[in-house]
Amino acid sequence: MANHLSSLKRIRQNYARRLRNKYVYKSTKTAIKKFLMDKNKNKKQYSIVISMIDKLAKKNIIHVNKAARFKKKLSKELFSS
Repeated sequence: MANHLSSLKRIRQNYARRLRNKYVYKSTKTAIKKFLMDKNKNKKQYSIVISMIDKLAKKNIIHVNKAARFKKKLSKELFSS
């Protein structure tokens, strides 16, 4: 266990950030799944999901290449149907 006050604070901060990142990542994955399952895919819904993915990549919650893979998968799904 940590002895310094600064390291105890760092542990609290990391815990809060981890929870926040997990929540944002999970909600984005849910939005992706909803988009893929939806029969009536529209560009507005597509742009919202792409925006969520870009925010994750910008905040380093996911890697840039993973974001690109997600976006490619979604665009392929949108424009193929």
